[in-house]
Amino acid sequence: MPNRDIYMLRHEATIVTAITALQIKAGANYGFEILGWEVSQKGSTTSASESMAWVRKSGAATVTTAVAGTHLFRATDTPAADLSLGTTATGVVGSAEGTDADIIHKFGFNVLSGYSRQLLLEERALFRCKLGEIIALKFLTAPATQLWQFNVVLMEI
Repeated sequence: MPNRDIYMLRHEATIVTAITALQIKAGANYGFEILGWEVSQKGSTTSASESMAWVRKSGAATVTTAVAGTHLFRATDTPAADLSLGTTATGVVGSAEGTDADIIHKFGFNVLSGYSRQLLLEERALFRCKLGEIIALKFLTAPATQLWQFNVVLMEI
């Protein structure tokens, strides 16, 4: 039976190279699907374009392990997420890139306005991961050096 619990993965970091910003790995009991995300920055007042993508990973990036209550948040009546947390699982800011299987969605945005996307029900199938699968949000080229903010809302299924 589907879980349907909602979680938010978020992080702030200074990123200066083309690297995974957030990586999410489905756990042993539930898959998940992305419902929406936001990318913004703090500090720059200069207009510039950036390029990011959601990619499926066939080999995980090495990331800083996501921590419940620091990076991964849930409603007070929601159980702990089934997501796999770890340095090659759900985490933030890659230190070594894994292997990208395919690009699901590529997008560009102006740093002054950021990027926000809530997926239509019909689009969510593209952002769905089965047990053990990995998806990542990454910069495709080296971004401008500044403090980046990432928020991803997902639902376990």
